[in-house]
Amino acid sequence: MEYCPAFGRDPAVAGESGPSTPVLHHSNTPLWTCLLYLNSNRIVILMKSITIGTAGHVDHGKTTLIKALTGIDTDRLKEEKERGMTIDLGFASLDLPNGTHAGIVDVPGHERFIKNMLAGAGGVDLALLVIAADESVMPQTIEHLEILQLLEVKRGVIALTKPDLVDADWIEVVIEDVRKALAGTFLADAPITPVSSTTGLGIPELLAAIQEASEGIEARDSSGPFRLPVDRVFTLTGFGTIVTGTLVAGTVKVGDAAEIRPKGLKTRVRQVQVHGRKVDTASAGSRVAMNLAGLEVAEIERGDVCATPETLKASRLFDLRLTLLKSAKPLKSGTRVRFHIGTAELLGRLTLLDRDEIKPDDQAFAQFRSESPSAAARGDRFVIRSYSPMTTIGGGVIIEPNARRHRRFDAAAISALETSSKGSPEELLEQELKQSATGKTSSGTELIESLKQKGKVIELPGGRFIHASVLMGHEEKIRATLQAFHEKNPLKLGMPKEELRITAAKVFDSKGFSSLLDYMAQAGEVSMTDTSVSLAGREISLTREQQSTADRILGELRKAELNVPSPTELGPRDILDLLVQRGDLIKVTQDLYFHRKAVEQAERTVREYIGKHGKITVSEFRDITGSTRKYALPILEYFDSKRITRRMGDFRVLGSQL
Repeated sequence: MEYCPAFGRDPAVAGESGPSTPVLHHSNTPLWTCLLYLNSNRIVILMKSITIGTAGHVDHGKTTLIKALTGIDTDRLKEEKERGMTIDLGFASLDLPNGTHAGIVDVPGHERFIKNMLAGAGGVDLALLVIAADESVMPQTIEHLEILQLLEVKRGVIALTKPDLVDADWIEVVIEDVRKALAGTFLADAPITPVSSTTGLGIPELLAAIQEASEGIEARDSSGPFRLPVDRVFTLTGFGTIVTGTLVAGTVKVGDAAEIRPKGLKTRVRQVQVHGRKVDTASAGSRVAMNLAGLEVAEIERGDVCATPETLKASRLFDLRLTLLKSAKPLKSGTRVRFHIGTAELLGRLTLLDRDEIKPDDQAFAQFRSESPSAAARGDRFVIRSYSPMTTIGGGVIIEPNARRHRRFDAAAISALETSSKGSPEELLEQELKQSATGKTSSGTELIESLKQKGKVIELPGGRFIHASVLMGHEEKIRATLQAFHEKNPLKLGMPKEELRITAAKVFDSKGFSSLLDYMAQAGEVSMTDTSVSLAGREISLTREQQSTADRILGELRKAELNVPSPTELGPRDILDLLVQRGDLIKVTQDLYFHRKAVEQAERTVREYIGKHGKITVSEFRDITGSTRKYALPILEYFDSKRITRRMGDFRVLGSQL
């Protein structure tokens, strides 16, 4: 059986717990078994999820440190065990005391495996820079740091490993050396913690430093379409194809449609696992494994992107803002480079648009023409390495992931890129609205009005503004959900509003969802009652036999008044509930259906009696209606719920009576 790349555990040891045993995450528990065997124990991860990425020179103890922190050995390959070094990405998970779930990406430190390091660095929220006390700062320490800078990682901590191999004075010298190397970087003021993976020295302090750094990390935007750059793909017998990666945007749910880009393969998410736990939903920032339907392992590879259908396009040409590292050599236009975006490594050429050569520590607008298609999004960070020898030379941000070819030194094209890279106020607002799944409740500013006039923004009832493309996605999901509900429940007039919100538009609160439904109702897309929603124009047609049954039920209950038969004696529940939805019957309890006119008569009787006597007991109500306690008490409790009456000890008064 294949190992589980998602979290570095081997499901071949599933026998430790057995296929019928519910398994939760434990450092000695095979994590993938949660996805395989927790069929009835679904876990919803509500707390913040972040991704921690290791960085550092080869043999500085990154993998050993991760094992000391989590109990998980991320070196899973036979060759890694034999050579004592990390070759490919490894994964572990860590639950911090403050409730944050952290997925740890353990990257190789050797210079020959930097491309594997880059495949895991794209989704990192917090860097764990590992430096051995007996060697201090080394070449790959600096290269990893430069890569993290280019990817705009904002937070991190430093672990000074192997302190037991040197004396205390040397540790102080190394700390000073590290501070000099980190000056001017995002890690300049980060805590440095001496930590021994063998003795446990400093482990609590390092965990505290990680937690403190994690508290300043903002949760990623989980609204909108989901996007997962694939860093590994494998198969498990009985489950088929599984992909893993860091969810960089949106929210993915079991049952969602998905697409593999750039290949355009259509699929569906069968199962989801986050940090070793089976879940129904995963949000941006989580370390995710997804079981995909209808695809073979050979069809997917590292560098592909699994995303919401129709949200990404395959492209070979990207507009960029490029930054060359201070340590790099001048770069000429037309140079062939290695381009790292997400988990993909692409070969292609850089064309500088406003100069012939870019100097070290300088920026320029450029186009990258790839030799193979890829998929990216506006604002994605990238890293470039020289073709040969392979060294990191720069990086930057994608301005347009589906670019047209520009002529060099074209002033208009360069001006347009300048605007796009900075963004006009209107463009920035539109981008913000595109990324907001629920829109904004701002008042109608000039920018909003301009976007409304262009048809890019729609105003919902209640003053909520939402991007037209986002609204279209919500409408499609709601229509599809209602259609499926109607097909499954042909005799129900509509779907309960809250059930529809949770199923099709959970990102909205109740007020926002009502605003969305009001808009759809005004547009003639849906019909609503106080409690349910249906597709507009939907009518329920009973068969002759069903109509005969409905007529019989109404006749029997009208004649029975308050002494009604049980539902099993009356007829099918779906017809009873349909008559309730139509208002012909009133469902007082799960097993008591009354004719509407009988309940209305009972209400008049209660009001008249209390009006004359000031109060009424269950026995009195039973006697004046000719009922029994079996029916009298539930009807009075129903009146209580409707505030027709109010219970005061053993008697009831009118609902408005003190």
